[in-house]
Amino acid sequence: MEINIKQYLTPPVLLIIFLLIVSLMIVFPVLNMVILGAILAYGVRPVAVKIQSKLKFPSISILLAMILILVPLIILVAYITFELSSIGSLILNSTSNTDINTVITSVTNYLPWQFDINSLSSSINSSIHEVGSYVLNYLVKAVSGLMNVTLDLFILICSVFYFARDGDKCFEFIESFVPEDSKEFFNNTVESVKDVLRSIFYGHFLTSLIIGIFGAIGYSLLGYEFGIFLGVITGILQLIPIFGPWPVYWILFFMDIMSGNYPRAIIVLLFGFFLSTIDMYIRPALSSHYADIHPLILLIGFLSGPLVYGIVGFIVGPLILGITYVVLDNYRKEYLVGGKQ
Repeated sequence: MEINIKQYLTPPVLLIIFLLIVSLMIVFPVLNMVILGAILAYGVRPVAVKIQSKLKFPSISILLAMILILVPLIILVAYITFELSSIGSLILNSTSNTDINTVITSVTNYLPWQFDINSLSSSINSSIHEVGSYVLNYLVKAVSGLMNVTLDLFILICSVFYFARDGDKCFEFIESFVPEDSKEFFNNTVESVKDVLRSIFYGHFLTSLIIGIFGAIGYSLLGYEFGIFLGVITGILQLIPIFGPWPVYWILFFMDIMSGNYPRAIIVLLFGFFLSTIDMYIRPALSSHYADIHPLILLIGFLSGPLVYGIVGFIVGPLILGITYVVLDNYRKEYLVGGKQ
């Protein structure tokens, strides 16, 4: 049976397609913030509903819910910034009291080759100046891009607010275009998308939180000066599948070896292996309760998402790939395996 395309491409349909393409071109530069806003709104809305049961004002309830969620993130960023500044000042103070030539001489005594200490020292100093100038130029570029960051944050906040407040209306608007015989497929897909969101949150973010807490407790008990900060960094690195907690405990291991603290070096290495091992049990145990998605799909999303969407790609990347998978799986079950034509 031949399909007459002309009867579907009516002037109203062509106008809608044209407007959708133009609108997508306009929205595309900030599309990642809109998508991220919709994702965050999914987490803000339950908190806002609980607050609204007390206040009876939807908009105020949503704003309070956003503040309750954003305040811990702001505190976390401020804490990381403060600790990094403390570590940086500590390193500068220690290096300012150390003669570079003395360090080079002590290092070269253990090497089988002979070096010109003066030329090597001047090379190191020039390299330090080059790194400093690079960092300064990077900061200048970051400040120049502050307007773009401000615009992205504004769009993100507005997206979270309006999706949390009017998400039901948006859902009903989209559902009104779905044919009656496809309602079941549409509703099943929406439920699967919710499962993907819960799987990503519980399987990855909650896992990172648990391992970060374990890391903070373990590093503090082992006597490291910035134990809590090391735990926070461990939790953040856990979000990146290719990293995980191993950079932190390997660095601590080599630092203890160089300082001669061999017992603690062995203990921190064993503790790091423990953190890496429990990830293989916690993550699948939490994720499998919500969405049955192969880990490779989410892994590719975590690794390739930031290349396309920047830092928000850690959330958007696995989400898009996960949604694509569940849509195809629901279509297969609904129209192919189910025998519908």
